[in-house]
Amino acid sequence: MSTPSTKARDAAARDAADSAELAKLGYKQELRRGMSGFSNFAVSFSIISILAGCITSYYIALNSGGPAAINLGWPIVGIFVLAVALGMAEVCSRFPTAGGLYFWAGRLAKRNKKVWAWYTGWFNILGEVAVTAAIDFGAATTMMAFASLVWGITPTPLATFILFVVLIAVHGLLNTFGVSLVAILSNISAWWHIVGVAIIVAVLWIVPTHHQSFNWTMTTFHNTTGWGFGPYVFLLGLLMSQYTYTGYDASAHVAEETKDAAKAAPRGMIMSVVISIIGGWILLYSITAAIQNGSDAGLTKLSGTATGLPPAQIFLDALNNPTLAKFLLFIVCGAQFFCGMASVTANSRMSFAFSRDNAIPGSKTWSKVNPRTKTPTNSIWLCVVAAIVLVVPAIWSLTAYFAVTSIAVIGLYVAYVIPVLLRRLQGKAFVPGPFSLGRWSAFVGWIAVVWVVFICILFVLPPVSPVNINTFNYAPVAVVVVIALATILWFASGKKNFMSNAEAEHLTMDASKLLG
Repeated sequence: MSTPSTKARDAAARDAADSAELAKLGYKQELRRGMSGFSNFAVSFSIISILAGCITSYYIALNSGGPAAINLGWPIVGIFVLAVALGMAEVCSRFPTAGGLYFWAGRLAKRNKKVWAWYTGWFNILGEVAVTAAIDFGAATTMMAFASLVWGITPTPLATFILFVVLIAVHGLLNTFGVSLVAILSNISAWWHIVGVAIIVAVLWIVPTHHQSFNWTMTTFHNTTGWGFGPYVFLLGLLMSQYTYTGYDASAHVAEETKDAAKAAPRGMIMSVVISIIGGWILLYSITAAIQNGSDAGLTKLSGTATGLPPAQIFLDALNNPTLAKFLLFIVCGAQFFCGMASVTANSRMSFAFSRDNAIPGSKTWSKVNPRTKTPTNSIWLCVVAAIVLVVPAIWSLTAYFAVTSIAVIGLYVAYVIPVLLRRLQGKAFVPGPFSLGRWSAFVGWIAVVWVVFICILFVLPPVSPVNINTFNYAPVAVVVVIALATILWFASGKKNFMSNAEAEHLTMDASKLLG
């Protein structure tokens, strides 16, 4: 029978083992390991946030394929995203560090290790800043819709921006207080999402007197994009799902704060995607089946709802009870709040790790760890300010804002797939960690690579017709800007300073130098 002293000794031994493994990768334990495996999962699950992405991006699939794109697209995209997560998890198990993707790329590349790590890191960090901005701006938009319904407040771009700033500042403060609070709130967030989805689904099936048939919900095609080729429109509708399935790399970025990280971080990454596939599909099917006017005109009217959120309008129409509809929207607002908090957590840890390797201008400042809370306080506020800067254009033009944040998904998935590709190119030379795909590794890994290439092409295609300055897809421009920025910074400082005390040394450093 274990006693408190035995448990304490076991915990100390486990922490020492985690620190020793981290030292073998070239880093000293600086952050506090206060996260359980569930908390690690909860961070990624909260950032995926089916109650955020599915609600705020619902209009994309509604306009580009309708119910068919929504309810067929979600599981289709989910299966391929799971392949990406599995490929990442296998590498994460071998290299459980806060830097995550860029460190993996540097370790796995056969030549030009620092170059691979550099570009992977910049795609990752800019993608994460953009995702953080998009999440909290989406939360502000949803909360303004809620305020409009409850208090009659008229949403304006400036008011939405101010609310966004307040939200992300609060998220910065919560992260500043320490990993223990973040872990507690992440656990609450996971249960908020699970119970919240259950409540919304139950209400949407119990209260409305009319539901659409299974055949209508799964196969009805609706198109307001202006494009006439059905398969192309359906593929565009997949973007709703792909927008939502992001951020699960967070499990890697909090690995240095997670107990038994080599096992817990890969598990958190995978399970966050699996639970999101199942829960998201149930949620989306239930919302779509509750649409009251299933005609083409009814769906078009739903897209242009005054609430700004088609699901909110579905709640109002189906329940015929404004108070109950507002309650469901309140659940969504809460989920989006937690989602933004988790995104700041992951973003700041990535910024801390990248700064620790001298990648970001002012790295000495951003890599400092607060001695009291053992959190990277400076990098937290760097991410907050950077996200605010990205959202400033939304005050005048949502088109400009979307142009800036369009890099989010492309940037993240480019960073996701590079280490998966490099791991495949290593073949049998790769030494797996505690989690391994075994004989399925090559099959899953190459599916992941092909899928990411496919979605990157999809993300740069024009979403609506006719194409003009307001409807143009600025994602290719954003990608070019990121590559240009990373290249300029590489020659200005990165080539000399990046991992200057590390890999070349970092990738082969003797652990004994960091233990002690």
